[in-house]
Amino acid sequence: MTNYDYIIVGSGASGLLMAYRMSLDSFFDDATILLVDKERKTKNDRTWCFWEAHNGEWDSILTTSWNTIKFKSDIYRTKKSITPYQYKMIKSSDFYKKIWCQIEKKENITFLKEEVIGIHQNNNKANIITVNNKLEAKVVLNSVLFTNDYQQQNKYPVLQQHFVGYFIKTKYDLFEDSAATFMDFTIPQKGNTRFMYVLPYAKNEALFEYTLFSSDLLEYREYKIAIEAYLKEKKIKDYEIIEKERGSIPMTCYEFWKANSENIINIGTAGGWSKASTGFTFKNIDRNSKRLIEHMKAKKPLQTFHKKNKFWLYDLLLLDILSEKNYLGATIFGHMFKNNQPQKILKFLDEETSLLEDLQIQLKMPPYQFVRALFRRGLRRFF
Repeated sequence: MTNYDYIIVGSGASGLLMAYRMSLDSFFDDATILLVDKERKTKNDRTWCFWEAHNGEWDSILTTSWNTIKFKSDIYRTKKSITPYQYKMIKSSDFYKKIWCQIEKKENITFLKEEVIGIHQNNNKANIITVNNKLEAKVVLNSVLFTNDYQQQNKYPVLQQHFVGYFIKTKYDLFEDSAATFMDFTIPQKGNTRFMYVLPYAKNEALFEYTLFSSDLLEYREYKIAIEAYLKEKKIKDYEIIEKERGSIPMTCYEFWKANSENIINIGTAGGWSKASTGFTFKNIDRNSKRLIEHMKAKKPLQTFHKKNKFWLYDLLLLDILSEKNYLGATIFGHMFKNNQPQKILKFLDEETSLLEDLQIQLKMPPYQFVRALFRRGLRRFF
């Protein structure tokens, strides 16, 4: 049994961010820290977008950023400045390079390339079983979903934010690279919530990402057909596909954190760190990694790290609506953008609004569905 002070399971965004923040904090200089995963990621396998109202920690690795966004639906279309916010885009390959460059400076942080097959609480230690090793730690930070318990319960609905993206390059300059299409719901909805992201990072290069909020994934061919139809409708014909990406993020208010124990804490998607109502993940992981560092330094119990708030309830009501009537997404987001300034919407999605600001946004969306969801959920209790 090999012993460590901290073991981080999984080297995705949340695992790497925790290792990165620990490497920057002298509090952890004398701790033995192991990062374990079946692979060490270096390639561009996903793209993260988020917004900030100031210069940020990740500006040095941004692919690009925009001060203007577009929103399109049958109800409302707009192109507006989001100043003082900037909508920012990072390719994962650049993120991995930055993180590993810092981690490798620290001799007390090591990487083990092995698949973890089990994690167990054992008295006052956590045990980890890999294909070839047995490990032990005072604290395990786990970012891997080992069970599908969240899919087997019926207390909280489970949707998926699933997507396929094409990075395309055109022969001629076709794109307005000063504005990002945040959501375009004018594509066929087919009974779901479906939209297109369009992120132009040069006048002849852009990411087109076909995205759904729904229960079931599609066959790959369906994503491909939808993207090709969208490009054709926009009269984009002479292009080459530079890269592709594909992913799926659980959208649920399931209480992942209830599996946390004395020596094990779940992080990232496995810890409920993804924004349940939209699937936005990077900003939440960034924020929670900072909070967890301070929580561990204060030696607070791991079970007390996560606390529900009003935004958890708002997300739950939206997911209740979309799980029953999945086609309503375009209508709900259409009314939200029609009746509110984009800056207030971004602040709301970042969970930084006051109760008064929350009400100002919510009262301008279709009230019946939310009142109905609140009433139905209230009968079953929220907590």
